[in-house]
Amino acid sequence: MKFGKELASQMVQEWQAAYVDYNQLKKLLKDLLRFRQNHALPSSPGPAARQRSLTRRLTMYRAFSGLTGLRGSPRKNEDEAILVSAVEQEGSDYRYQTMFLRSSEEGGEYELVFFRKLDEEFNKVVKFYKGKVEEVKKEAEQLSKQMDALIALRIRVDKPYVGVGHGFGPAEVRVAAPSGNSAPATVIASVNGVKQESSPFSIIVLFSNMKGGLHMDVIQEVEMSTEGNSVGEQASAEKNRKDSRSFRPASIDVLDHVKINVDPDTPVSTLRNVIKSSKSDPSFSKEELTKAEEKLRKAFVEFYQQLRLLKSYCFLNMLAFSKIMKKYDKITSRSASKSYLEMVDKSYLGTSDEVNKLIERLEATFIKHFANGNRRKGMKSLRPGHKKERHRTTFFLGLFTGCSIALVAAIIVSIHARNLLNHEGRGQYMDNIFPLYSLFGFIVLHMIMYGSNTYLWRRFRVNYPFIFGFKPGTELGFREVFLLASGLSVLALAAVLSNLDMEMDPRTQSFEALTELVPLGLVTVVLLITFCPFNIIYRSSRFFLLRCAWHCICAPLYKVTLSDFFLADQLTSQVQGFRSLQFYVCYYGWGDFKKRSNRCRESNVYEILYIVVAIIPFWSRALQCLRRLFEEKDTMQGLNCLKYFSTVVALVMRTIYDLRRGPFWKVMAASTSGITTIYSTYWDIVIDWGLLQRNARNPWLRDKLLISNKAVYFVAIVVNILLRLVWMQLVLDFNEAPFLHRRAMVAVVACLEILRRGIWNFFRLENEHFNNVGKYRAFKSVPLPFHYEDEKIM
Repeated sequence: MKFGKELASQMVQEWQAAYVDYNQLKKLLKDLLRFRQNHALPSSPGPAARQRSLTRRLTMYRAFSGLTGLRGSPRKNEDEAILVSAVEQEGSDYRYQTMFLRSSEEGGEYELVFFRKLDEEFNKVVKFYKGKVEEVKKEAEQLSKQMDALIALRIRVDKPYVGVGHGFGPAEVRVAAPSGNSAPATVIASVNGVKQESSPFSIIVLFSNMKGGLHMDVIQEVEMSTEGNSVGEQASAEKNRKDSRSFRPASIDVLDHVKINVDPDTPVSTLRNVIKSSKSDPSFSKEELTKAEEKLRKAFVEFYQQLRLLKSYCFLNMLAFSKIMKKYDKITSRSASKSYLEMVDKSYLGTSDEVNKLIERLEATFIKHFANGNRRKGMKSLRPGHKKERHRTTFFLGLFTGCSIALVAAIIVSIHARNLLNHEGRGQYMDNIFPLYSLFGFIVLHMIMYGSNTYLWRRFRVNYPFIFGFKPGTELGFREVFLLASGLSVLALAAVLSNLDMEMDPRTQSFEALTELVPLGLVTVVLLITFCPFNIIYRSSRFFLLRCAWHCICAPLYKVTLSDFFLADQLTSQVQGFRSLQFYVCYYGWGDFKKRSNRCRESNVYEILYIVVAIIPFWSRALQCLRRLFEEKDTMQGLNCLKYFSTVVALVMRTIYDLRRGPFWKVMAASTSGITTIYSTYWDIVIDWGLLQRNARNPWLRDKLLISNKAVYFVAIVVNILLRLVWMQLVLDFNEAPFLHRRAMVAVVACLEILRRGIWNFFRLENEHFNNVGKYRAFKSVPLPFHYEDEKIM
């Protein structure tokens, strides 16, 4: 793989604008090479230059990684082509610039342009890296203060006799040494004659009575690894013991200046926070300590990933400068790379070691405080494994897809062979059985669209796992999504084929009960798999989906994340799917399924629920917008809420017209549907997709696009408008097609809405991706458990 593609594949996508523009530099070198070839300038070194080339190669191998730290000024001789200098600016920053000494030579203007662009890119990289290092240093200080509070809370919870306002006599501490490496040391402390045995985090506390309360003189944590058989682990344990001897955490009095926020984001906590502040004084309970540890553990893991990516950013950019200078030397037969790479080595990018030190400190702290000294366990938590592609996924995907195609063919043949389209029981089948199976068609189609989206997002390097907030390594790829869709389609199509009977038993004048219960059994199986607590069939993804769905149901009592409102938007396109579920309850609960008859439409309660079920997703989405409006103070969320409210009104009017008919309801349905269609279409294209910007770099689109073919975006805009208008034809009665039953027409319109949502998904996440890139948001914000009232303490 060429380095340009390797750089593109390994870079942090949200930081891509901050990386060296390697392709542009290569383009400038190609222009230089083309000029030299056209003018027959020498491009290969002579005998004298080969010796210099050999020396340069050896230097490059030592210097490209930035680890050797070359020092001293470069030798000045008659072969020198560039002079690199650092100009000090305000705030102790340096701006690096290169003076090309051979500009008078033929083609020198091309080289001059190259070095200007090279300096511009290098200064950009150094500035970004230095800014990010300063950010992580501040975040490290914050996490250090959080650890001080956590350790103090551990001491207070594990040793409740350490308090203020109480006097204690002499303390006796006895350490029971372990036998071998299999068990940690045991600390037995005797205070005022009361003996207590410590937890695995053994704490030796030496304290004394002082005027004004009890103070901590020394706090030392002694931890032994439960796994110390290997030489490396023994060395690590020895290092941890040395670190513990120099460890001096803050006084336990730090808890007097700390508020704690460990309540999970639940409806109860949200209602409590409306009444009072979300931060409260510590209660020193075990449950509170466990929640604080879990929150801080997540913050450490996220911070560690940030440090690793920052380290990778530094390495990849230094390697890119080395590669591009190597190409320059090869084209021009000069020895400029040595001088320039010495400057790179001496710059902040090459000499800064803060990230490596923070990584070492974080690993030691995490292993010590969250893995009980077990390095293997701690590093496994800090570095979660990457997701592996499994061949069996591809195999079963092909198998189920083939079975689905075969079942579709079998259904078509059966319908034509038995002439079921002209059968007298066709209307009864469409009114009672077709709505039951159409539910699975809606679900499978939505899954296919989502699987296609995941393929395209990965194809165009959209970091959708980060945007949605999936746990690393648990997100479903397109193969897994297609596998689930094909598996469900096989079950549904097999059920349809088994239930494709329109003849009653002439003796009982009813259909076979077991066959008529097939749809209900299939729904039951799908629900059981969805809520199954066992670790089968992508449990992590199923629970993530259920959690987001619960947040949508309980809106606005949960803090709204992108995954929550994204799922709510998907549910708004499944109105007919929810109505199918409602029909299941009515058909099997109050209908006569043996005779394929129901009186659902004759019930006023059913008609009311028919409206309520349809507006629930839109109402939930509107409440999410209201919560974001109050939290973020963003007026756009208020306008978005108004959009969903107008959709609710239009949906109610359209459903009443469908149930009642009449000219008045037709006018109301048409007018409200027209307004919300125009409103929603404009919002989709301009706000959610970020398109139709007149003064953009790409006229009437936006400045940045993932797809190079601009026609795709214009086609998507037209298709979105047309599919938005489709539901209007149901209102205006353009659906009287003789070859389609009304139920089938409703299902077709519902499928078209799902297709529109699938198209919307891609461009909506593309716009979100560019928003993250524009703001360099590559990490999610993890709430910390402790809040210092006075930031100046410690």
